[in-house]
Amino acid sequence: MAFWWPLIVLALAYAICRFLLMLIPPNVPSIEVDASDVLDDGSHSQDNSFIYIPPRGRTPQSETKVQCYEPATMKYLGYYPALTPDEVKERVAQARKAQKTWAKSSFKQRRQFLRILLKYIIEHQELICEISSRDTGKTMVDASLGEIMTTCEKITWLLSEGEQWLKPEYRSSGRSMFHKRSKVEFHPLGVIGAIVSWNYPFHNIFNPMLAAVFSGNSIVIKVSEHASWSGCFYFRIIQSALAAVGAPENLVDIITGFSETGEALVSSVDKLIFVGSPGVGKMIMRNAADMLTPVTLELGGKDAFIVCEDADVEHVAQIAVRAVLQSSGQNCAGAERFYVHKDIYSSFVNQVSKIVKSVSAGPPLAGKYDMGAICLQEHSERLQNLVKDALDKGAKLLVRGSFGHIGEGAVDQFFPPTVIENVNHTMKLMQEEAFGPIMPIMKFSTDEEAVKLANDSKYGLGCAVFSGSQHRAREIASQIHCGVVAINDFASTYMCQSLPFGGVKDSGFGRFAGVEGLRACCLVKSVVEDRWWPFIKTKIPKPIQYPIGENGFEFQESLVEALYGLNIWDRLRALVNVLKLLTDQNSHASRSKRRDD
Repeated sequence: MAFWWPLIVLALAYAICRFLLMLIPPNVPSIEVDASDVLDDGSHSQDNSFIYIPPRGRTPQSETKVQCYEPATMKYLGYYPALTPDEVKERVAQARKAQKTWAKSSFKQRRQFLRILLKYIIEHQELICEISSRDTGKTMVDASLGEIMTTCEKITWLLSEGEQWLKPEYRSSGRSMFHKRSKVEFHPLGVIGAIVSWNYPFHNIFNPMLAAVFSGNSIVIKVSEHASWSGCFYFRIIQSALAAVGAPENLVDIITGFSETGEALVSSVDKLIFVGSPGVGKMIMRNAADMLTPVTLELGGKDAFIVCEDADVEHVAQIAVRAVLQSSGQNCAGAERFYVHKDIYSSFVNQVSKIVKSVSAGPPLAGKYDMGAICLQEHSERLQNLVKDALDKGAKLLVRGSFGHIGEGAVDQFFPPTVIENVNHTMKLMQEEAFGPIMPIMKFSTDEEAVKLANDSKYGLGCAVFSGSQHRAREIASQIHCGVVAINDFASTYMCQSLPFGGVKDSGFGRFAGVEGLRACCLVKSVVEDRWWPFIKTKIPKPIQYPIGENGFEFQESLVEALYGLNIWDRLRALVNVLKLLTDQNSHASRSKRRDD
């Protein structure tokens, strides 16, 4: 016992020191970001004080400006240039130059960049959420959940584990190369390109940027034409943080425009990350094929939400409504198909209906509404068409939420939360991605039927399974063909930033987030070197040196069996033959040399 006391004391002393160090605040400088031109304080200039009416029937690609407006009020926010292909290539060239310097930066410098960002985000949550809300129509709470928390989680994960996963990783060398040391190195790729969607304008910029910059790359991000106003402000935060750590200019860049701008980016970068629709994803793949540019595609989703009869109905109903209504259906992995066991179907529907009836939609910054506006112009019309198709085929509209006070010019930007039952898979609502606050509910009788229904989709992003038995829920989830799974929860996988995120089928391929997403920004290089250099080096055995001897193949046969034979005695016998052949070859070589002398 006397032996253990010193160890226990040392362990306690170490723990106390670690705790005391945690109490010392890190030395993280603050940054100043000018937000005077984006704050809605009522003092609008004449240029942005009017209600904007988007033109109909005109393709935006023909425009030279990206017009920005608040979808909840239709107030005009301003415009940004639609960059030409030549301008995009120039921006990428500048980022490439900056990356060569940043690639030599230390992890200490990169972590300080993350800490500065984290400090600013925590201190300016309201500003960040308000700008996201104004540009996309989501509520402040939804912005906090989807923009702030996810980004902070990613930053803290990178601070904690990022360097560990980018250090060389040693691997086994196998039997034939036991005298070698094998490792995988992770080097920056160069310039990462990202084309991101509008639904989470803050996080969709920071997500690829954080991984790219921490792994030593530069990045050029094309923001959506539907969220350019917010994206360009968020860029100021990144610029200020980079300047604070002495990073080179143009290491991160934000570009605005339409499809022509995005196409130019695809053809100019070393890796492309795309978040958007399957249709555009296929176009990006075709463009990337010309340069063999690797791509990561995070495309649409139509996640299955399965509720077994032993689940807590009241608890699950709250989660279900949140899954549908968060950001007016703007979730990256939205639950769009609800399968409920027949034994609890009625109670689940009643509970959901009760919640939805209490939900009201209205201008998000009013602070009294549960749901905001729909960001995309004319999208409410598409949602109504999906509902109409379902009703025409026998579905029943169960309940709809209410509207608050909405300006006359913004009526088309809102869609009431809607619950529909008696749906089936012949309806477009159960097959096409809705991206809206609609909850279609369908019965199932057995677990096998639930799995079959969940897999009957061209999408495969995620799923959620609820059951009183975790084993049962895991068993169901394991049979669903998708990339992310939540057991007795919804979308919690994305808050675990150590996990990769992505899907299969029309939901895309490749992964961002987690170790896999971080390393996807790297050139993965395999390296082999001598373990005991210079004492033991690779030397070609005499029987297979040129000119190859008569017993060369016999030597190879014996060597293969000695290394990989299944029976230890066969391997020993083969090893003896290998040594014999080497001895004979060396003896023959010695005799030949004496004759030559």
